[in-house]
Amino acid sequence: MGGCVSSPGAGEEIPLDFENGASPEGDVGNEVKGNLQPVPEILARLHAFKGCGEFIREAITNPNPETEEAAWKAVVPSVEVLKGFYEFSLVIEKSMEKLLETLCTDDLDSNLQHQLGLAKLFADIFDFVLRFDDAKMTNPAIQNDFSYYRRILNRIKLSNKAAAGVTVNDELANCMSLFFAYPTPMMNCLIKTTSNLMLQNDHGVTLENLSKFLSKMANSCYLSVEKQKFQKVDTNMLCLRTVTGCIILYDHIHPKGAFHKKSPVMIRNAVTVIKNFKDENTDTLINAIRFNTVHLNDDDTPAPVKAALA
Repeated sequence: MGGCVSSPGAGEEIPLDFENGASPEGDVGNEVKGNLQPVPEILARLHAFKGCGEFIREAITNPNPETEEAAWKAVVPSVEVLKGFYEFSLVIEKSMEKLLETLCTDDLDSNLQHQLGLAKLFADIFDFVLRFDDAKMTNPAIQNDFSYYRRILNRIKLSNKAAAGVTVNDELANCMSLFFAYPTPMMNCLIKTTSNLMLQNDHGVTLENLSKFLSKMANSCYLSVEKQKFQKVDTNMLCLRTVTGCIILYDHIHPKGAFHKKSPVMIRNAVTVIKNFKDENTDTLINAIRFNTVHLNDDDTPAPVKAALA
């Protein structure tokens, strides 16, 4: 199979425990589990986000104190919701960092054997991140509302009227603007966090261990779906989102990326399993791999791999 050459250890599966509720181990596990508790609420708020387009259009096409005040009063609570999304992205970054520092230091194989609960939390993060980004990309109201807020923020601050409604200052607005500017903002946070780990020297995470962990997780998750180890659609989608996330992170942190013919990530097999999953639309996962990686179009990427992702 072109592009599916295994490296030593690449075929060794992690005995994933995604349906039996493996308990998160240690302080890190308990902390990250607590950090992820708001996930259902965050996703519900995102899916319910309708924006203030009607008020904004009226204020722009018919500018007067009444329409502008109405738009401002509508957009302030909207931006509060967006602020919550941004603040949760910082929690996700910190959670991913702690998991990688725990799982990818010392003896990697021993870590994976005895800390399967942490591996499940790692998968849960990808499950949330890809679901969030998918919903964000199809909701232009997010960018529209925030752009309007920033455009009139200084004018509001200069007037006493409604100034009390300003809860997102310039500094925070700049950070939020950078966050929402990315089509896939949560995945960008994970890429940034994982890449930064490779630039630090005080955490014990090596490129060898991190890349080995990501390839093992990717291969084990795709094999779990291929071998029909899990019956629930949600669990299989959790696996496929984890495959997708691991491929993306591996491609960013490894100098040669994830797609070259000697990559330990079994790319072509994994992509085929994602594409062939019948129970839910997985086009968004294929697109995430296409557009969030950097080495797909390298000269040493095998033609069958490029074709699989074309």
